[in-house]
Parts: sequence; C-alpha cells; structure tokens
Amino acid sequence: MNEIKLLDCTLRDGGYLNDWEFGSDNLVSVFERQTSSGADIIEVGFLDERRTFDINRSIMPSTDCVRKIFGKVDKKQAMIVGMIDYGTCGLTHIENCKDSYLDGIRVIFKKHLMHEAIAFCGEIKKLGYKVFAQAVSITSYSDEELLELVRLVNDVEIYAMSMVDTYGLLYKDNLMHYFVMLDQYLKPEIKLGYHAHNNFQLAYSNCMEVLRHQTKRTIVVDATLYGMGKSAGNAPIELLSMHLNECYGKNYDINQMLEAIDGNIMRFYQKTPWGYNLFYYLAASNRCHPNYVRDLMDNHTLSIKSVNEILSRIIPEKKLMYDAAHIEQLYYEYQQAECDDSTDREILAGTLKGKTILVLGPGVSIEREQDKVECFMRANNPVVISINFIPEHLNVDYVFLSNPRRYIRLFNALKEGKNKDVSVIATSNVTKSKGAFHYTLNNSALLDKNAVVMDYSFIMLLKAFQQMGIFQIFCAGLDGYSEDTANYAATDMEYWFARRNAFALNKYVREYLKEHTEQIKVNFITKTRYLE
Repeated sequence: MNEIKLLDCTLRDGGYLNDWEFGSDNLVSVFERQTSSGADIIEVGFLDERRTFDINRSIMPSTDCVRKIFGKVDKKQAMIVGMIDYGTCGLTHIENCKDSYLDGIRVIFKKHLMHEAIAFCGEIKKLGYKVFAQAVSITSYSDEELLELVRLVNDVEIYAMSMVDTYGLLYKDNLMHYFVMLDQYLKPEIKLGYHAHNNFQLAYSNCMEVLRHQTKRTIVVDATLYGMGKSAGNAPIELLSMHLNECYGKNYDINQMLEAIDGNIMRFYQKTPWGYNLFYYLAASNRCHPNYVRDLMDNHTLSIKSVNEILSRIIPEKKLMYDAAHIEQLYYEYQQAECDDSTDREILAGTLKGKTILVLGPGVSIEREQDKVECFMRANNPVVISINFIPEHLNVDYVFLSNPRRYIRLFNALKEGKNKDVSVIATSNVTKSKGAFHYTLNNSALLDKNAVVMDYSFIMLLKAFQQMGIFQIFCAGLDGYSEDTANYAATDMEYWFARRNAFALNKYVREYLKEHTEQIKVNFITKTRYLE
C-alpha cells in the first residue's frame, strides 16, 4: 500500500477569509491542536515579503518570523511548511533550513511561470528545505504542458508536486486523468499531492478517489478544519481523518480537530461563511474565474439565467485569467438587447403626453411620507408609474421593468388582485415568462456605458420620457442611497453594492438632472439625496 500523508493548510488557505488575522492565541492553539491530532504536515501560512510582521497574522515577510509565532510549540512528529506565491518572497527572505522552524516550503505558481518557479524551487532546495511545487489551476494545463512541467520537476528532484484544483472544476474522470499522468511520469521518489476546492461539493469525494488510486508513490492530500478556505472552501480535514482512520489504518485524533473547530474556527465561519454556494457553482460550471461571477452578481441586476449566458461568452483564453474590462464589455453587449420599439413608444407618448405623471420608487420615503404622496395623488389625479416594484398601499397604472431580478419578484404580484390590470413597460433585456409585455422599449437606447451603473433604472426611465417628448414628471420614493441606513421600504430589495456605491450613484443622478434640466423637469415630492 502507498504511504499517505495528511496536510493541514487551515492557517494558510483559511487566511483568505480574514486576511490571515487569526490572532496570536488562535494561531498557536490551532497549531497545537493539529500537532496533537497527528496531522503529518502542517502549513502555518504564507511567506510574503510585501507584508510586515504581525504576530496576529499567518502571513509573514520571512522564514525567521515563523519562530516568533510558533517557536515555543513542540512540533512533535509533524513536518512544518510555509507557502510562497512565486514572485512574492525572494531568497534573501529565506534562511537556511537548519536555522529555520520550517521543514519545507510549498511554491504555488501559474502555468506561464512554470519554468521560473521550478528554478526557484531548486534554489530553495539548496537551502535544505523539502520543496513542494504547487501547480495552480491544474485544469488549465494541456497534456503536453503537464509533461513539460513534469520534466522540470524531475530535473530538480523536489520533495513533492501537487495538483491544485484552484476553481473546483474537477470531476472524477478528469481528476484521475491528471493524477495518473503525474503518477506515471514523475520520478518514483517524488511525492504526489492534491489540493481540492469545493465548488461542486466534490472536494471530499475527490480526495477519496485519489486515495483509492493504486500506486507505490507517497500521496499527500490537503485539507482544512471545517473546510475553511478560499472560494467554496476545501476538503474538511475532520472528514478525511475519519475516512483515513476507518479505511487506511491511520490513527488521527479527530477530537483535537473538533476542539479546534469549536474553539478557534467557528468564530470566523459565523462572521464570514465559506463553502458551497450558488456563486461558486456558477464559476465552476462555466469553468471561469469567480471574480467574473462576482462582478455580474454584485454590480448589476441580472437574473441567474442572464449571468450564465454572459459567462458562457467569455473567450477561452480569458476564462481563468480574470479580465475586468472583458466582462464589462460582455455585460454591455448582452444588455444591448435590440428591438424595434417605435410603435410602443408612439402609443405610450400619445397616452402620457399632457398628463401629470407621478413616478414611484421603492425608497423608504414611500412609506414614511405616504400621506404626502396620497395627498398629491388626490389633488392631481396623476398617471402613476412605479419602477421595478409595486407598492402595497398605493395604486399604480404602470410598472417600469428594467431589472430581470425584480421581474422574478413581481411575477405573481402582477397576476393577482388590484395589480392584474397594471400595464407593464419593460426594457428589451427582460424576458416575459409567457407571451409579451404590454410595451417593450429598446434597452440599448437607454443604457449609459460610462456610468457607475450603466443600467440605472431611474435614469433609463428619464431617457425614455425624453424620447417620448415628456417634459415634466413628479417623483416619490426615489430617495437616493445611503451607505449606512436602509435604502428600500422592503428590506429584501436591498442590493449591498448600492450601499458600496452610494456616493457615486447619488452624484451620477444629481449631475444627470442638472445636465438635462432644460429637457425634462423632475420634481421630488418626498425627501431625496439626489438634491443634496
């Protein structure tokens, strides 16, 4: 049977969630628990010369800092390692291994840097360390590129090479394709490792699959306490330990791990949860960098269907190399859904011209100043148009829909009770579940590509009014945005990105109103930050 080594990387990979600030007591406590558990290899953090030493953080500028945090703890039988992201910690910050608390150093690197990174591994080896080469985003390698990497690793004869499933993309078949190739071509004395991520809920089962592989080579599997780690998290070390104890004759003390989870790790989970979720599923299913999903879901107002469609358009060479400009351009192109809206605009213009128009937004003032709004409605008998919502206590004639997410929310409301006779004015990027909306406006003509939010619904509606020759409107519930107080009457309508961009959004609307004051007069009857 092949030898199996269990590597705990909680203090390194888990640090992505708290900027490596575990606190000095937590760092030592987790480390002591894991040495007592019998974990074979413990990774204590990053070596990164760009960071200053902080006894509370597991990211350190040089190897000598490791002793300052953990030096009083008995390592017992464990091998202690640190990690370097190639290019962030030079040799001048790495002391000779005989003087170091570390026994080994793991070097992570992207494919295009493999030659320089493996040469760097060779230099670290000369200092006496056990060196691990960590191939980031293993799924980006072709077979030919993987064999080239193996050749480099074999030439240097490092301690171990690990395949890193950075974005959690591997299923059993392609996982074992990479793993078997490496096992076949690496020199026999080089250990073979696997680092999983949990985007598809496969981190644990994939580790078990690797362990089942018949080989005489030593296998190293990475895991973390409670799966704590970047993106969707990692394989939980307590589960792997149980499996190894039951099926491979190991004797890891799982109680020590559980104590560390309860006493040291859960506080971070409660503050910043990790693990499988829709966000990371979308990234993995589209085989792309998770930042693309973040941009589309955080900054814009797309349905999941639309997010998926945009992600599918990312060009192959950019999928795993995040490019903010590329995803913004794809979003813009997607939102340019074209249609001939001349007939619908003409009908709407004929209906609305000469009428008093009241536009309702979903801000908190729509409820706080409801009496004022109702008084205005009684006195002026306006045509009432709400934006991406329907108020509970006020009757509306039209709802302007530019946001596919909001349409999902309104789907049932538009079919029931007093709302069933409300006419819908939708932009062409919103798709009706069945049939067609009453009116559809060309979305691309209403976008502002240079704005902080190119599809800001209030401005889009103002542009539509201008195109129809409507020169004056009244507004209520269009409050603008605050960074620290509620922005919507219905709390489940909150978008956190609106708070983050509150100042910029308010400024954008304020400047638009000033610039177009001669084309359309906008009167606010409830309090708004757009006029401050």
